[in-house]
Amino acid sequence: MELNTIKPAAGSTHAKRRVGRGIGSGLGKTGGRGHKGQKSRAGGFHKVGFEGGQMPLQRRLPKRGFKSLTAGKTAEVRLSELNLLPVDEIDLLVLKQAGVVPAGADVAKVILSGKVERALKLRGISATAGARAAIEAAGGSFIE
Repeated sequence: MELNTIKPAAGSTHAKRRVGRGIGSGLGKTGGRGHKGQKSRAGGFHKVGFEGGQMPLQRRLPKRGFKSLTAGKTAEVRLSELNLLPVDEIDLLVLKQAGVVPAGADVAKVILSGKVERALKLRGISATAGARAAIEAAGGSFIE
């Protein structure tokens, strides 16, 4: 077998449709383009979605919705959940290992829900004003 002798398998290819070659071909006269109109002309072109000057569907429908790229990256942590943790120094990795926040979370924020009865050191974790006050009142601190 030589490169110049390679051919497609028999019956796998079809001859190109030759339009406008007489009445006997079945594609004579208008050549499968029908009668009149922009699409029957040579060079008759319009962009995708064009409706002949009518306001196109994608412009008639209202704009709606927004998908936040940061949604689901911030996890909320309750004071009562912090109180149940066995360690006193808490960061995002400790919270993930304990299963308090999901593995996909990038940021954790403590909210005022429940009580904290021991001094906790929170590293790299933010808190609401009420939660911060409750943690500091119990002798805890925040390390940025």
